[in-house]
Amino acid sequence: MKNSDAHNQRIAKLSFASVYPLYIEKVEKKGRTKAELDQVIQWLTNFDPKKLKELIKENVTFESFFQQASLNPNATLITGVICGVRVEEIENPLTQQIRYLDKLVDELAKGRTMEKILRGS
Repeated sequence: MKNSDAHNQRIAKLSFASVYPLYIEKVEKKGRTKAELDQVIQWLTNFDPKKLKELIKENVTFESFFQQASLNPNATLITGVICGVRVEEIENPLTQQIRYLDKLVDELAKGRTMEKILRGS
């Protein structure tokens, strides 16, 4: 799936710190915890809790966030639709990584088991 360059640039420049509280709110509304959210983020990015806090404090963009991440090799197993687009068909690598995270947050909020969210690892 091809997103416009403007769309890709806009989400790349979004501050991770501005979206993180929305992720927390979304999962807590559905009975999940911030700790579970952080576990999902750690699985995808390989950031330990200290590094995650640091990146939030630094107010990094999604672009910088994912440049510093060491993406889980099983991230390619994340499939499905987010914002009306199949994540496995997104052509822009950064946009796809951001949508991987969105998809994992959705799965957590929908009550999926951690084993399934973390793709059996």
